[in-house]
Amino acid sequence: MSTATTTSTRALIALDIDGTLIDGEQRIPTGTVEALDLVRAAGHEVVLASGRSLAGLLPIATRLGLTHGWAVCSNGSLTVRLDRATPSGYDVVEARTFDPAPVIRRALDVAPSVRVAVEEVGWGWRTSGTFEPGELNGQQKTLLLADLMAEPATRVALAAPGVRRYTDALRACGVTVAPQGPDWLDVTAPGVNKAAALDAVRAHLRIPAEHTVAVGDGVNDLDMLAWAAHSVAMGQAPAIVRSAANETTDSIEQAGVLPVLASLVPPVDSTLSRLAAQIATAERTAPGPVVLRVWHGSGPDLARCETWALQDGHWVRHAPIPSGVGVTMRAIETAALDAGMPYPRGDEGRRRAQWRSVTGDGPAGFELPLSGL
Repeated sequence: MSTATTTSTRALIALDIDGTLIDGEQRIPTGTVEALDLVRAAGHEVVLASGRSLAGLLPIATRLGLTHGWAVCSNGSLTVRLDRATPSGYDVVEARTFDPAPVIRRALDVAPSVRVAVEEVGWGWRTSGTFEPGELNGQQKTLLLADLMAEPATRVALAAPGVRRYTDALRACGVTVAPQGPDWLDVTAPGVNKAAALDAVRAHLRIPAEHTVAVGDGVNDLDMLAWAAHSVAMGQAPAIVRSAANETTDSIEQAGVLPVLASLVPPVDSTLSRLAAQIATAERTAPGPVVLRVWHGSGPDLARCETWALQDGHWVRHAPIPSGVGVTMRAIETAALDAGMPYPRGDEGRRRAQWRSVTGDGPAGFELPLSGL
């Protein structure tokens, strides 16, 4: 496949989850987490963009190692910042809500047997009846229809045999209606889709539109693929999705996302440890001379490692070192040497690494120059 973006240019990488990062059995292809770590170490912003509710996204994000950063849920209805230091593990940045009553009433008119589920952010769903395991992410509680229609909603799911044929009738209620099969419709606020939510994240991060990459496999990814400067469809995607993308990679069964992620980072020695490989990747993609910074605190990470680069006379945060979470400073020294990056040492005795104290983002911090600074 072609290179999705220049490896030294900070980019926003939008990734669908189901069919892109996990298969139908909820398995993550071997090598995916390691590849994501390298992409992040190169300074890119990885943003999960899923049709899943937040309750369904959070456990997958944890398995992928993406516990810090941005995520778009429920096809664009919800944008969150993932942060393990917060009590819930996330902060809601924007929730795009609508009045669900008109579309629920209309659905009952055209399909009296319809089952209704209203998303409850971060918890699960309020429902008109029982949904089978796997139909909805998160927990469920059954309420009267009047209660389901009483408050603004981020997303409503409508399930009934053949309900897709009523898509246009329900759109006439002034909402976004996305078919998820012949018997299922997702309803969100007007103008809601993954692309609109991602573009707001891109603007906040000050990443140029031409430095965006998206990978997906579903019809709900069409707007996202059109939005990205470089779009990739998974091999098993429907023809309409594959034709909308700049290129098609292998299927989820063949771990098709891996060559896309590999194209975003410089080649790395396969014999290096994960920590050393990430340090090498960060150093090679940084915009200037690099230091490794270690922050010690009392939060869930206890200690974390980042690369900072000198750019235009100022120190800027370049990238996290994901495998540096919770490791010792000695382990970081060893990994840097393994990656071929010597650092200043003392002149006597055991010639220990010369870490320098820094202040700023954390209760205590130390930095180790990698570029002769």
